[in-house]
Amino acid sequence: MFKSRGDIVYKCTVRLLEDTEILECEFHPSYKGKYLLEHVCQQLNLTETDYFGLRYVDAGGQRHWLHMAKLILKQVKDASPILFSFRVKFYPPNPLLLKEDVTRFQIYLQLKRDLLHGRLYCTSNEAAMLGALIIQIELGDYDPNIHVGNYVTEMRLLLRQTEAIEARIQELHREPVEGTPGGSGGVKGMSTQEAERTFLKIACQLDTYGVDPHPVKDHRSNQLYLGINHSGILTFQGSRKTHHFKWNEVHKINFEGRMFIVHLNYPEKKHTVGFKCPNGPACRHVWCCAIEQMLFFTLASSSDACVYSGGGLFSWGTKFKYVGRTEREILERDGLLAPRDSQEEGGGKRKASSVPATPSTPMTGDFGYSSLPRSTHSAPLEESGGLAGGAEMCNGACLLAGPAVDIALAPQELRAQEKHVPCAAEYILRDSCSPSSSESGGGAGGAGGGGAGAAHDDWRPPPALHPPPRPFSLLRTFIPSFLFVWLSLALLALLVFETDWVLLRPLKRKPELLSLRHHYYAPLKEYLKRKVLEFF
Repeated sequence: MFKSRGDIVYKCTVRLLEDTEILECEFHPSYKGKYLLEHVCQQLNLTETDYFGLRYVDAGGQRHWLHMAKLILKQVKDASPILFSFRVKFYPPNPLLLKEDVTRFQIYLQLKRDLLHGRLYCTSNEAAMLGALIIQIELGDYDPNIHVGNYVTEMRLLLRQTEAIEARIQELHREPVEGTPGGSGGVKGMSTQEAERTFLKIACQLDTYGVDPHPVKDHRSNQLYLGINHSGILTFQGSRKTHHFKWNEVHKINFEGRMFIVHLNYPEKKHTVGFKCPNGPACRHVWCCAIEQMLFFTLASSSDACVYSGGGLFSWGTKFKYVGRTEREILERDGLLAPRDSQEEGGGKRKASSVPATPSTPMTGDFGYSSLPRSTHSAPLEESGGLAGGAEMCNGACLLAGPAVDIALAPQELRAQEKHVPCAAEYILRDSCSPSSSESGGGAGGAGGGGAGAAHDDWRPPPALHPPPRPFSLLRTFIPSFLFVWLSLALLALLVFETDWVLLRPLKRKPELLSLRHHYYAPLKEYLKRKVLEFF
Protein backbone atom coordinates (compact mmCIF):
# COMPACT_ATOMS: atom_id res chain seq x y z
CA MET A 1 0.00 0.00 0.00
CA PHE A 2 1.34 3.47 -0.82
CA LYS A 3 0.05 7.02 -1.17
CA SER A 4 -0.18 8.68 -4.54
CA ARG A 5 -1.45 12.25 -4.94
CA GLY A 6 -3.26 12.09 -1.67
CA ASP A 7 -5.15 8.88 -2.55
CA ILE A 8 -4.48 5.50 -0.96
CA VAL A 9 -3.81 2.83 -3.57
CA TYR A 10 -3.68 -0.89 -2.85
CA LYS A 11 -1.63 -3.45 -4.71
CA CYS A 12 -2.77 -7.00 -5.43
CA THR A 13 -1.51 -10.00 -7.37
CA VAL A 14 -3.70 -11.94 -9.80
CA ARG A 15 -2.62 -15.46 -10.71
CA LEU A 16 -3.71 -16.46 -14.19
CA LEU A 17 -4.68 -19.93 -15.39
CA GLU A 18 -1.08 -20.80 -16.10
CA ASP A 19 0.78 -20.74 -12.80
CA THR A 20 3.80 -19.05 -14.32
CA GLU A 21 1.77 -15.99 -15.35
CA ILE A 22 0.70 -13.27 -12.92
CA LEU A 23 -0.60 -9.71 -13.10
CA GLU A 24 0.27 -6.99 -10.63
CA CYS A 25 -2.72 -4.69 -10.25
CA GLU A 26 -3.65 -1.61 -8.25
CA PHE A 27 -7.02 -0.43 -7.00
CA HIS A 28 -8.46 2.39 -4.91
CA PRO A 29 -10.57 1.76 -1.79
CA SER A 30 -13.67 2.90 -3.69
CA TYR A 31 -13.26 0.32 -6.49
CA LYS A 32 -15.66 -2.61 -6.72
CA GLY A 33 -14.93 -6.15 -7.83
CA LYS A 34 -16.18 -5.48 -11.35
CA TYR A 35 -13.34 -3.03 -11.95
CA LEU A 36 -10.63 -5.57 -11.16
CA LEU A 37 -12.18 -8.36 -13.26
CA GLU A 38 -12.64 -6.02 -16.23
CA HIS A 39 -9.04 -4.86 -15.87
CA VAL A 40 -7.72 -8.44 -15.88
CA CYS A 41 -9.90 -9.39 -18.87
CA GLN A 42 -8.70 -6.30 -20.70
CA GLN A 43 -5.09 -7.38 -20.18
CA LEU A 44 -6.01 -10.80 -21.65
CA ASN A 45 -7.99 -9.27 -24.56
CA LEU A 46 -11.12 -11.01 -23.32
CA THR A 47 -14.48 -9.52 -24.29
CA GLU A 48 -16.69 -12.43 -23.18
CA THR A 49 -16.04 -11.65 -19.52
CA ASP A 50 -19.24 -13.07 -18.04
CA TYR A 51 -17.90 -16.62 -17.77
CA PHE A 52 -14.93 -15.66 -15.59
CA GLY A 53 -14.35 -14.62 -12.00
CA LEU A 54 -11.69 -13.93 -9.40
CA ARG A 55 -11.25 -16.28 -6.49
CA TYR A 56 -9.57 -15.51 -3.19
CA VAL A 57 -8.99 -17.26 0.12
CA ASP A 58 -9.82 -15.56 3.42
CA ALA A 59 -7.83 -15.70 6.66
CA GLY A 60 -9.78 -18.80 7.73
CA GLY A 61 -8.83 -20.74 4.59
CA GLN A 62 -12.30 -20.45 3.03
CA ARG A 63 -12.45 -19.82 -0.70
CA HIS A 64 -14.70 -17.09 -2.10
CA TRP A 65 -15.57 -15.57 -5.44
CA LEU A 66 -14.94 -11.82 -5.54
CA HIS A 67 -18.38 -10.17 -5.65
CA MET A 68 -18.64 -7.79 -8.58
CA ALA A 69 -20.91 -5.22 -6.90
CA LYS A 70 -19.08 -4.98 -3.56
CA LEU A 71 -15.96 -3.05 -2.64
CA ILE A 72 -12.78 -5.04 -3.22
CA LEU A 73 -11.16 -3.83 -0.02
CA LYS A 74 -14.16 -4.75 2.11
CA GLN A 75 -14.03 -8.33 0.84
CA VAL A 76 -10.27 -8.85 1.35
CA LYS A 77 -9.71 -6.54 4.32
CA ASP A 78 -7.92 -9.24 6.35
CA ALA A 79 -5.70 -10.46 3.50
CA SER A 80 -2.02 -9.60 3.36
CA PRO A 81 -0.76 -9.80 0.68
CA ILE A 82 -3.89 -9.51 -1.45
CA LEU A 83 -3.99 -12.47 -3.84
CA PHE A 84 -6.58 -13.41 -6.45
CA SER A 85 -6.83 -16.31 -8.88
CA PHE A 86 -8.39 -15.74 -12.30
CA ARG A 87 -10.65 -18.72 -13.03
CA VAL A 88 -13.58 -19.86 -15.15
CA LYS A 89 -16.63 -19.36 -12.96
CA PHE A 90 -19.44 -20.42 -15.31
CA TYR A 91 -18.44 -23.23 -17.67
CA PRO A 92 -20.52 -22.82 -20.86
CA PRO A 93 -22.53 -25.97 -21.73
CA ASN A 94 -21.07 -25.87 -25.23
CA PRO A 95 -17.79 -23.94 -25.33
CA LEU A 96 -17.69 -24.33 -29.12
CA LEU A 97 -20.43 -21.69 -29.33
CA LEU A 98 -18.20 -19.00 -27.83
CA LYS A 99 -17.51 -16.21 -30.31
CA GLU A 100 -13.88 -15.46 -29.51
CA ASP A 101 -10.93 -17.83 -29.93
CA VAL A 102 -9.22 -16.21 -26.94
CA THR A 103 -12.21 -17.11 -24.73
CA ARG A 104 -12.09 -20.74 -25.86
CA PHE A 105 -8.36 -20.77 -25.15
CA GLN A 106 -8.97 -19.64 -21.55
CA ILE A 107 -11.61 -22.38 -21.16
CA TYR A 108 -9.06 -24.84 -22.53
CA LEU A 109 -6.46 -23.67 -19.98
CA GLN A 110 -8.99 -24.11 -17.17
CA LEU A 111 -9.92 -27.63 -18.29
CA LYS A 112 -6.26 -28.52 -18.72
CA ARG A 113 -5.78 -27.39 -15.14
CA ASP A 114 -8.82 -29.39 -13.98
CA LEU A 115 -7.37 -32.49 -15.61
CA LEU A 116 -4.02 -31.99 -13.89
CA HIS A 117 -5.60 -31.42 -10.46
CA GLY A 118 -7.87 -34.46 -10.77
CA ARG A 119 -11.19 -32.65 -11.12
CA LEU A 120 -12.04 -33.84 -14.61
CA TYR A 121 -13.09 -37.51 -14.46
CA CYS A 122 -12.68 -39.66 -17.56
CA THR A 123 -11.82 -43.16 -18.70
CA SER A 124 -8.24 -44.14 -19.41
CA ASN A 125 -8.88 -43.86 -23.16
CA GLU A 126 -10.35 -40.37 -22.76
CA ALA A 127 -7.48 -39.34 -20.50
CA ALA A 128 -4.97 -40.52 -23.10
CA MET A 129 -6.79 -38.68 -25.88
CA LEU A 130 -7.01 -35.45 -23.87
CA GLY A 131 -3.32 -35.75 -23.00
CA ALA A 132 -2.42 -36.32 -26.65
CA LEU A 133 -4.41 -33.26 -27.69
CA ILE A 134 -2.54 -31.14 -25.12
CA ILE A 135 0.77 -32.45 -26.54
CA GLN A 136 -0.42 -31.63 -30.07
CA ILE A 137 -1.44 -28.10 -29.05
CA GLU A 138 1.81 -27.35 -27.24
CA LEU A 139 4.38 -29.32 -29.28
CA GLY A 140 2.78 -29.63 -32.70
CA ASP A 141 3.01 -32.67 -34.98
CA TYR A 142 5.15 -35.60 -33.95
CA ASP A 143 8.71 -35.36 -35.28
CA PRO A 144 10.93 -38.42 -34.66
CA ASN A 145 14.01 -36.20 -34.75
CA ILE A 146 12.72 -33.95 -31.99
CA HIS A 147 10.36 -36.09 -29.92
CA VAL A 148 12.63 -38.87 -28.74
CA GLY A 149 12.41 -41.08 -25.71
CA ASN A 150 9.54 -40.69 -23.28
CA TYR A 151 9.08 -36.96 -23.91
CA VAL A 152 5.57 -37.01 -22.40
CA THR A 153 7.06 -37.65 -18.93
CA GLU A 154 8.55 -34.17 -18.95
CA MET A 155 5.08 -32.64 -19.18
CA ARG A 156 2.67 -32.93 -16.28
CA LEU A 157 -0.73 -33.57 -17.85
CA LEU A 158 -2.59 -35.80 -15.38
CA LEU A 159 -2.71 -36.21 -11.63
CA ARG A 160 -1.96 -39.91 -11.92
CA GLN A 161 0.31 -40.09 -14.92
CA THR A 162 1.38 -43.71 -15.25
CA GLU A 163 3.87 -45.10 -17.74
CA ALA A 164 1.10 -46.95 -19.56
CA ILE A 165 -0.92 -43.74 -19.98
CA GLU A 166 2.18 -41.90 -21.20
CA ALA A 167 2.87 -44.64 -23.75
CA ARG A 168 -0.71 -44.41 -25.05
CA ILE A 169 -0.44 -40.60 -25.29
CA GLN A 170 2.76 -40.90 -27.36
CA GLU A 171 1.10 -43.48 -29.58
CA LEU A 172 -1.86 -41.17 -30.27
CA HIS A 173 0.54 -38.27 -30.87
CA ARG A 174 2.34 -40.32 -33.56
CA GLU A 175 -0.79 -41.62 -35.29
CA PRO A 176 -2.39 -39.50 -38.04
CA VAL A 177 -5.89 -38.13 -37.69
CA GLU A 178 -8.66 -40.48 -38.71
CA GLY A 179 -9.81 -39.73 -42.25
CA THR A 180 -6.34 -38.91 -43.55
CA PRO A 181 -4.19 -41.42 -45.48
CA GLY A 182 -3.08 -43.96 -42.94
CA GLY A 183 -5.15 -42.27 -40.27
CA SER A 184 -5.92 -44.40 -37.25
CA GLY A 185 -7.61 -42.06 -34.79
CA GLY A 186 -4.56 -40.15 -33.57
CA VAL A 187 -3.91 -36.43 -33.48
CA LYS A 188 -1.03 -35.98 -35.94
CA GLY A 189 -1.99 -33.51 -38.64
CA MET A 190 -4.39 -31.50 -36.47
CA SER A 191 -3.86 -27.76 -36.38
CA THR A 192 -3.61 -26.10 -32.99
CA GLN A 193 -7.15 -24.74 -33.35
CA GLU A 194 -8.57 -28.12 -34.40
CA ALA A 195 -6.87 -29.87 -31.49
CA GLU A 196 -8.16 -27.25 -29.06
CA ARG A 197 -11.74 -27.57 -30.33
CA THR A 198 -11.55 -31.37 -30.14
CA PHE A 199 -10.27 -31.12 -26.57
CA LEU A 200 -13.20 -28.87 -25.60
CA LYS A 201 -15.68 -31.12 -27.42
CA ILE A 202 -14.57 -34.17 -25.43
CA ALA A 203 -14.17 -32.42 -22.07
CA CYS A 204 -17.55 -30.66 -22.05
CA GLN A 205 -19.38 -33.99 -22.32
CA LEU A 206 -17.69 -35.53 -19.29
CA ASP A 207 -19.67 -35.92 -16.08
CA THR A 208 -17.46 -33.63 -14.04
CA TYR A 209 -17.21 -30.79 -16.55
CA GLY A 210 -17.71 -27.50 -14.73
CA VAL A 211 -17.89 -29.00 -11.24
CA ASP A 212 -16.00 -27.51 -8.29
CA PRO A 213 -16.39 -30.24 -5.63
CA HIS A 214 -17.33 -29.28 -2.07
CA PRO A 215 -16.90 -31.81 0.77
CA VAL A 216 -20.17 -32.62 2.57
CA LYS A 217 -21.73 -35.46 4.54
CA ASP A 218 -25.14 -37.04 4.16
CA HIS A 219 -27.57 -37.99 6.92
CA ARG A 220 -25.59 -41.20 7.52
CA SER A 221 -22.32 -39.25 7.88
CA ASN A 222 -21.02 -40.69 4.60
CA GLN A 223 -18.38 -38.49 2.97
CA LEU A 224 -19.68 -37.02 -0.29
CA TYR A 225 -18.58 -34.32 -2.68
CA LEU A 226 -21.10 -31.83 -3.94
CA GLY A 227 -20.71 -30.39 -7.43
CA ILE A 228 -22.69 -27.59 -9.04
CA ASN A 229 -22.68 -26.74 -12.74
CA HIS A 230 -24.90 -25.72 -15.65
CA SER A 231 -27.01 -28.87 -15.42
CA GLY A 232 -27.79 -28.88 -11.70
CA ILE A 233 -26.43 -30.23 -8.43
CA LEU A 234 -24.45 -33.48 -8.45
CA THR A 235 -23.11 -35.66 -5.66
CA PHE A 236 -20.13 -37.99 -5.83
CA GLN A 237 -19.03 -40.70 -3.45
CA GLY A 238 -15.48 -41.73 -4.12
CA SER A 239 -15.30 -42.05 -7.88
CA ARG A 240 -19.03 -42.57 -8.46
CA LYS A 241 -21.73 -40.08 -9.22
CA THR A 242 -24.62 -40.92 -6.94
CA HIS A 243 -27.19 -38.16 -7.56
CA HIS A 244 -28.00 -35.56 -10.15
CA PHE A 245 -30.62 -32.95 -9.25
CA LYS A 246 -31.42 -31.03 -12.41
CA TRP A 247 -32.28 -27.34 -12.15
CA ASN A 248 -35.86 -27.84 -13.36
CA GLU A 249 -36.36 -30.24 -10.43
CA VAL A 250 -35.01 -27.81 -7.82
CA HIS A 251 -37.81 -26.01 -5.99
CA LYS A 252 -35.63 -23.91 -3.69
CA ILE A 253 -32.22 -23.91 -2.03
CA ASN A 254 -31.38 -22.64 1.43
CA PHE A 255 -28.96 -23.18 4.28
CA GLU A 256 -29.21 -23.17 8.05
CA GLY A 257 -25.95 -23.12 9.96
CA ARG A 258 -23.90 -25.96 8.51
CA MET A 259 -26.78 -27.59 6.63
CA PHE A 260 -27.15 -27.03 2.89
CA ILE A 261 -30.72 -27.93 1.95
CA VAL A 262 -32.16 -28.68 -1.49
CA HIS A 263 -35.95 -28.81 -1.94
CA LEU A 264 -37.02 -30.81 -4.96
CA ASN A 265 -40.27 -30.82 -6.90
CA TYR A 266 -41.26 -33.96 -8.75
CA PRO A 267 -44.61 -34.62 -10.44
CA GLU A 268 -45.52 -37.23 -7.85
CA LYS A 269 -44.31 -35.49 -4.69
CA LYS A 270 -41.76 -33.17 -3.10
CA HIS A 271 -38.48 -34.15 -1.49
CA THR A 272 -35.97 -32.43 0.76
CA VAL A 273 -32.30 -33.38 0.80
CA GLY A 274 -29.78 -32.03 3.30
CA PHE A 275 -25.99 -32.03 3.29
CA LYS A 276 -23.77 -31.18 6.25
CA CYS A 277 -20.85 -28.90 5.42
CA PRO A 278 -17.61 -28.69 7.45
CA ASN A 279 -18.55 -25.29 8.92
CA GLY A 280 -20.87 -22.33 8.54
CA PRO A 281 -18.72 -20.25 6.12
CA ALA A 282 -18.25 -23.29 3.87
CA CYS A 283 -22.01 -23.87 3.86
CA ARG A 284 -22.69 -20.26 2.91
CA HIS A 285 -20.11 -20.55 0.11
CA VAL A 286 -21.81 -23.66 -1.27
CA TRP A 287 -25.17 -21.85 -1.15
CA CYS A 288 -23.77 -18.78 -2.94
CA CYS A 289 -22.20 -20.98 -5.63
CA ALA A 290 -25.45 -22.89 -6.15
CA ILE A 291 -27.51 -19.70 -6.35
CA GLU A 292 -25.16 -18.06 -8.85
CA GLN A 293 -24.94 -21.15 -11.07
CA MET A 294 -28.70 -21.64 -11.08
CA LEU A 295 -29.50 -18.01 -11.80
CA PHE A 296 -26.84 -17.74 -14.52
CA PHE A 297 -28.03 -20.81 -16.40
CA THR A 298 -31.79 -20.63 -15.79
CA LEU A 299 -32.83 -17.01 -15.41
CA ALA A 300 -34.04 -15.17 -18.51
CA SER A 301 -33.03 -11.77 -17.14
CA SER A 302 -30.68 -10.88 -14.32
CA SER A 303 -32.38 -7.60 -13.39
CA ASP A 304 -32.79 -7.28 -9.63
CA ALA A 305 -32.37 -11.00 -8.96
CA CYS A 306 -32.04 -11.16 -5.19
CA VAL A 307 -32.34 -14.11 -2.82
CA TYR A 308 -32.42 -14.65 0.93
CA SER A 309 -31.53 -17.59 3.12
CA GLY A 310 -30.05 -18.67 6.40
CA GLY A 311 -32.46 -16.75 8.60
CA GLY A 312 -33.06 -18.37 11.96
CA LEU A 313 -34.77 -17.36 15.18
CA PHE A 314 -31.89 -15.12 16.28
CA SER A 315 -30.20 -14.34 12.96
CA TRP A 316 -30.70 -11.83 10.17
CA GLY A 317 -30.23 -14.38 7.43
CA THR A 318 -28.20 -13.88 4.27
CA LYS A 319 -29.03 -11.67 1.33
CA PHE A 320 -27.39 -12.37 -2.02
CA LYS A 321 -27.84 -10.13 -5.04
CA TYR A 322 -26.93 -11.57 -8.42
CA VAL A 323 -24.84 -9.24 -10.59
CA GLY A 324 -24.07 -9.61 -14.28
CA ARG A 325 -25.71 -11.10 -17.33
CA THR A 326 -27.26 -14.54 -17.55
CA GLU A 327 -26.36 -17.11 -20.18
CA ARG A 328 -29.56 -16.44 -22.07
CA GLU A 329 -28.81 -12.72 -22.22
CA ILE A 330 -25.30 -13.48 -23.52
CA LEU A 331 -26.59 -15.82 -26.23
CA GLU A 332 -29.30 -13.34 -27.25
CA ARG A 333 -26.70 -10.57 -27.42
CA ASP A 334 -24.46 -12.71 -29.63
CA GLY A 335 -27.35 -13.71 -31.89
CA LEU A 336 -27.15 -17.38 -30.91
CA LEU A 337 -30.60 -17.41 -29.37
CA ALA A 338 -33.78 -15.66 -30.50
CA PRO A 339 -35.00 -13.00 -28.03
CA ARG A 340 -37.98 -13.98 -25.93
CA ASP A 341 -41.35 -12.53 -26.82
CA SER A 342 -42.23 -9.52 -24.72
CA GLN A 343 -45.65 -10.99 -23.98
CA GLU A 344 -46.04 -13.95 -21.66
CA GLU A 345 -48.80 -16.50 -21.96
CA GLY A 346 -52.17 -14.93 -21.27
CA GLY A 347 -51.09 -11.55 -22.66
CA GLY A 348 -49.47 -10.30 -19.45
CA LYS A 349 -46.17 -8.48 -19.86
CA ARG A 350 -43.41 -9.78 -17.66
CA LYS A 351 -41.26 -7.10 -16.05
CA ALA A 352 -37.54 -7.42 -16.52
CA SER A 353 -37.06 -7.13 -12.79
CA SER A 354 -39.37 -10.02 -12.02
CA VAL A 355 -37.49 -13.07 -10.87
CA PRO A 356 -38.87 -16.45 -9.92
CA ALA A 357 -39.67 -17.00 -6.29
CA THR A 358 -36.12 -17.51 -5.25
CA PRO A 359 -34.75 -20.96 -4.58
CA SER A 360 -33.97 -20.02 -1.02
CA THR A 361 -37.47 -18.95 -0.02
CA PRO A 362 -40.93 -20.50 0.11
CA MET A 363 -42.79 -20.48 -3.16
CA THR A 364 -46.43 -20.06 -3.95
CA GLY A 365 -48.71 -22.91 -4.77
CA ASP A 366 -47.59 -25.17 -7.57
CA PHE A 367 -44.78 -22.92 -8.73
CA GLY A 368 -41.57 -24.75 -9.55
CA TYR A 369 -38.33 -22.92 -10.21
CA SER A 370 -38.23 -22.93 -13.97
CA SER A 371 -34.99 -23.71 -15.69
CA LEU A 372 -33.94 -22.88 -19.19
CA PRO A 373 -32.81 -26.31 -20.35
CA ARG A 374 -29.48 -26.84 -21.96
CA SER A 375 -31.10 -27.93 -25.20
CA THR A 376 -32.66 -24.50 -25.61
CA HIS A 377 -29.43 -22.67 -24.85
CA SER A 378 -26.86 -24.39 -26.95
CA ALA A 379 -26.80 -26.05 -30.30
CA PRO A 380 -26.26 -29.82 -30.13
CA LEU A 381 -22.66 -30.87 -29.94
CA GLU A 382 -21.22 -32.61 -32.92
CA GLU A 383 -20.36 -36.25 -32.50
CA SER A 384 -17.07 -36.36 -30.65
CA GLY A 385 -14.52 -37.90 -32.90
CA GLY A 386 -11.09 -39.11 -32.08
CA LEU A 387 -11.88 -41.13 -28.98
CA ALA A 388 -10.17 -44.45 -29.08
CA GLY A 389 -13.04 -46.79 -28.45
CA GLY A 390 -15.28 -46.87 -25.42
CA ALA A 391 -14.47 -47.37 -21.78
CA GLU A 392 -12.19 -50.32 -21.53
CA MET A 393 -11.80 -52.59 -18.54
CA CYS A 394 -9.10 -51.14 -16.33
CA ASN A 395 -5.72 -52.59 -15.75
CA GLY A 396 -2.69 -51.01 -14.16
CA ALA A 397 -2.83 -48.26 -16.78
CA CYS A 398 -6.19 -46.96 -15.61
CA LEU A 399 -5.97 -43.34 -14.52
CA LEU A 400 -9.47 -42.16 -13.79
CA ALA A 401 -12.84 -43.59 -13.04
CA GLY A 402 -15.12 -44.21 -15.97
CA PRO A 403 -18.19 -42.16 -16.78
CA ALA A 404 -20.80 -42.23 -14.06
CA VAL A 405 -24.40 -43.13 -14.79
CA ASP A 406 -27.44 -41.11 -13.79
CA ILE A 407 -29.50 -43.01 -11.26
CA ALA A 408 -33.25 -42.89 -10.98
CA LEU A 409 -33.61 -42.23 -7.29
CA ALA A 410 -35.86 -41.24 -4.46
CA PRO A 411 -33.97 -38.08 -3.45
CA GLN A 412 -34.92 -38.28 0.19
CA GLU A 413 -32.62 -41.29 0.40
CA LEU A 414 -29.06 -40.06 0.13
CA ARG A 415 -27.84 -43.63 -0.07
CA ALA A 416 -28.50 -44.33 -3.76
CA GLN A 417 -28.05 -47.55 -5.65
CA GLU A 418 -24.56 -46.76 -6.80
CA LYS A 419 -23.32 -48.17 -10.06
CA HIS A 420 -19.61 -48.94 -10.03
CA VAL A 421 -17.64 -47.71 -12.97
CA PRO A 422 -15.45 -50.21 -14.80
CA CYS A 423 -12.30 -49.17 -13.05
CA ALA A 424 -10.49 -50.72 -10.12
CA ALA A 425 -8.70 -47.54 -9.07
CA GLU A 426 -10.69 -45.11 -6.93
CA TYR A 427 -9.98 -41.54 -7.99
CA ILE A 428 -10.71 -39.36 -4.98
CA LEU A 429 -11.50 -35.66 -5.17
CA ARG A 430 -8.77 -34.44 -2.92
CA ASP A 431 -7.33 -30.99 -3.69
CA SER A 432 -10.53 -29.67 -5.23
CA CYS A 433 -12.32 -29.49 -1.89
CA SER A 434 -9.96 -27.01 -0.30
CA PRO A 435 -7.73 -24.29 -1.70
CA SER A 436 -4.90 -25.80 -3.68
CA SER A 437 -1.40 -25.03 -2.56
CA SER A 438 -0.92 -22.48 -5.28
CA GLU A 439 -4.13 -20.61 -4.52
CA SER A 440 -3.87 -20.46 -0.74
CA GLY A 441 -0.16 -20.07 -0.54
CA GLY A 442 0.21 -17.29 -3.04
CA GLY A 443 -0.51 -19.30 -6.17
CA ALA A 444 -3.49 -20.00 -8.31
CA GLY A 445 -6.00 -22.44 -7.00
CA GLY A 446 -7.79 -24.93 -9.14
CA ALA A 447 -11.24 -23.80 -9.82
CA GLY A 448 -13.55 -26.63 -10.57
CA GLY A 449 -13.99 -29.57 -12.83
CA GLY A 450 -17.12 -30.82 -14.58
CA GLY A 451 -20.59 -32.20 -14.45
CA ALA A 452 -22.97 -34.04 -16.69
CA GLY A 453 -25.77 -32.14 -18.34
CA ALA A 454 -28.77 -34.10 -19.45
CA ALA A 455 -30.80 -31.95 -21.83
CA HIS A 456 -34.50 -31.30 -21.42
CA ASP A 457 -36.63 -30.70 -24.47
CA ASP A 458 -39.55 -28.64 -23.21
CA TRP A 459 -39.47 -25.31 -21.46
CA ARG A 460 -42.38 -23.16 -20.42
CA PRO A 461 -42.24 -19.66 -18.99
CA PRO A 462 -43.08 -19.47 -15.30
CA PRO A 463 -46.47 -18.19 -14.14
CA ALA A 464 -46.98 -14.79 -12.54
CA LEU A 465 -44.24 -14.13 -10.04
CA HIS A 466 -44.30 -12.58 -6.59
CA PRO A 467 -41.57 -10.96 -4.50
CA PRO A 468 -39.80 -13.58 -2.38
CA PRO A 469 -40.85 -13.54 1.28
CA ARG A 470 -37.98 -13.21 3.72
CA PRO A 471 -37.54 -15.84 6.42
CA PHE A 472 -38.89 -14.86 9.85
CA SER A 473 -36.37 -13.58 12.38
CA LEU A 474 -37.16 -12.57 15.94
CA LEU A 475 -34.38 -9.98 16.00
CA ARG A 476 -35.50 -8.52 12.67
CA THR A 477 -38.97 -8.08 14.15
CA PHE A 478 -37.95 -6.97 17.66
CA ILE A 479 -35.31 -4.33 16.88
CA PRO A 480 -37.47 -2.12 14.62
CA SER A 481 -40.29 -2.32 17.19
CA PHE A 482 -37.89 -1.43 20.01
CA LEU A 483 -36.54 1.57 18.09
CA PHE A 484 -40.05 2.72 17.19
CA VAL A 485 -41.18 2.67 20.85
CA TRP A 486 -38.18 4.70 22.05
CA LEU A 487 -38.49 7.17 19.21
CA SER A 488 -42.17 7.64 20.05
CA LEU A 489 -41.32 8.22 23.74
CA ALA A 490 -38.64 10.77 22.80
CA LEU A 491 -41.05 12.68 20.57
CA LEU A 492 -43.69 12.61 23.30
CA ALA A 493 -41.17 13.99 25.86
CA LEU A 494 -40.25 16.83 23.48
CA LEU A 495 -43.91 17.58 22.93
CA VAL A 496 -44.68 17.73 26.66
CA PHE A 497 -41.58 19.53 27.95
CA GLU A 498 -40.70 21.83 25.04
CA THR A 499 -44.11 23.11 23.95
CA ASP A 500 -46.56 25.39 25.66
CA TRP A 501 -49.84 23.98 24.48
CA VAL A 502 -52.79 24.88 26.64
CA LEU A 503 -54.06 21.33 26.61
CA LEU A 504 -50.79 20.01 28.04
CA ARG A 505 -50.44 22.56 30.89
CA PRO A 506 -52.43 20.52 33.48
CA LEU A 507 -50.36 17.45 32.59
CA LYS A 508 -47.04 19.32 32.95
CA ARG A 509 -47.99 20.49 36.51
CA LYS A 510 -48.35 16.94 37.81
CA PRO A 511 -45.71 16.06 40.47
CA GLU A 512 -44.58 12.97 38.61
CA LEU A 513 -43.76 14.91 35.44
CA LEU A 514 -42.11 17.73 37.39
CA SER A 515 -39.84 15.18 39.08
CA LEU A 516 -39.13 13.45 35.76
CA ARG A 517 -38.15 16.75 34.16
CA HIS A 518 -35.94 17.83 37.04
CA HIS A 519 -34.08 14.55 37.61
CA TYR A 520 -33.83 13.09 34.06
CA TYR A 521 -34.96 15.27 31.19
CA ALA A 522 -33.12 18.49 32.10
CA PRO A 523 -29.74 16.80 32.88
CA LEU A 524 -29.95 14.72 29.69
CA LYS A 525 -30.77 17.81 27.66
CA GLU A 526 -27.79 19.71 29.08
CA TYR A 527 -25.47 16.75 28.47
CA LEU A 528 -26.49 16.42 24.83
CA LYS A 529 -26.22 20.17 24.28
CA ARG A 530 -22.70 20.18 25.70
CA LYS A 531 -21.61 17.25 23.50
CA VAL A 532 -23.00 18.89 20.37
CA LEU A 533 -21.17 22.15 21.13
CA GLU A 534 -17.92 20.24 21.75
CA PHE A 535 -18.31 18.43 18.45
CA PHE A 536 -18.75 21.58 16.42
